[in-house]
Amino acid sequence: MTQTAHLSRTTLDRAADTPPATADPSAGRTRLLGVDAARGVALFGMIAVHSLYQADAAGLPTWSFTLFGGRAAALFAVLAGVGIAFLTGRRRVPLAAGAGPVAALGVRALAIGAIGLALGYTDASLASVILPYYAVMFLLAIPLVFLPTWLVACTGVAVATGVPVLRQLLLPQLPEPTYDNPAFAQLLDAPGALLTELALTGEFPATTWLAYLCAGLVVGRLSLNRLVVILGLLYTGVLLAAGAAVASWVLLNRYEGLQQIWLTQPGSGLTVADTTELLLFGADGSTPTSTWWWLTVAAPHTGTPLDLLGTIGSAIALLAVMLLAFHVARPGPRRAISVLLVPLAAAGSMTLTLYTAHIMFINSELDSFEPVTGYLAQVLAMVLFGTAWWATAGRGPLEGLVALLSGGARRLVVRRNRGTRRRAGMSMYSGPDAHRLSPRQATTRHRR
Repeated sequence: MTQTAHLSRTTLDRAADTPPATADPSAGRTRLLGVDAARGVALFGMIAVHSLYQADAAGLPTWSFTLFGGRAAALFAVLAGVGIAFLTGRRRVPLAAGAGPVAALGVRALAIGAIGLALGYTDASLASVILPYYAVMFLLAIPLVFLPTWLVACTGVAVATGVPVLRQLLLPQLPEPTYDNPAFAQLLDAPGALLTELALTGEFPATTWLAYLCAGLVVGRLSLNRLVVILGLLYTGVLLAAGAAVASWVLLNRYEGLQQIWLTQPGSGLTVADTTELLLFGADGSTPTSTWWWLTVAAPHTGTPLDLLGTIGSAIALLAVMLLAFHVARPGPRRAISVLLVPLAAAGSMTLTLYTAHIMFINSELDSFEPVTGYLAQVLAMVLFGTAWWATAGRGPLEGLVALLSGGARRLVVRRNRGTRRRAGMSMYSGPDAHRLSPRQATTRHRR
């Protein structure tokens, strides 16, 4: 059996709990490979942001930071929304059948949050651990699975445009974030402060980033095996990404938004150097509240409407490109694409495991390499490990643990609900004379 066949089989195995959206197994395999390849790009993009230089000798953003800064993390979040869509059968969950999905998503959130808190010992100046924020995002996303797709899309637009405005009003009244990587000790000592930081003031504020999950949930419910849908995603993504960048430039330069930012700089709490750095390299999840014109910035991790819309667009466009790549039908190009992208998809299928390994590596004495050498060494190791593990074992180690816990919670809740309904059915003929009647007779009497 070829390597691609092995990987395709394990890919389908990982989606075994998801009701198929198509009767064609090859279509499902193509969809999953494309999504996993996009996850691989997000993984290696985030590692590039952490491992490579962000500024060049002139103090300007490097090409790697320009390409991946803010976008890699946003791509991760959008694909998390796609994953939620897959976990819930790629359709709206009926309220009557919601106990199982709610239990699965809740336990998944707790497991991811626990892994993130276990990484709380790491240095936030090297990399801010996103997993605790993800846990809160997953919990906030649970109500979304009960909504129709059009309402999920409207919710995403409302979050992307409204939450940054609300945060601009609330931030002066909220405590300053620590920007440390949260750990279990912080959860025990100050749970309220930790939740506030994870939800509102931290580097990846869950309330703002819920827009990414909404976008991913909408995309995940689409027929991603259809070429017309993929091309529509590509067009929409490019339009959003380009439109947000152009709109930001026009508002800042033609409508004097940049001038207003500099006029209010003394009252922003930032120095001139800090303001310049924020405009070039982005922020840590929010912008100063000295002027509303800050909301027209589209720099990485500023959490503004244009930042959110632009990074949603780039994430959707990248996903469309990966899906298109696996739609190539001609044998020669398809083999070449498989050689290049199947190992990327293999690494992308276990991003939780590999991301955790990356965070631990850069915080250890093993990371004694120069930036480029260290980055290439991590990418090579992850591709080799990911391909070998996926071709033989399937799910990554941490992915398997999370799936085991969330799947177990789903089955437990579903089994308990069935037992409750069964006992409720028995109670229909449990009166004083019921022992004299057969269940059929008792049911007949009840119906009368």
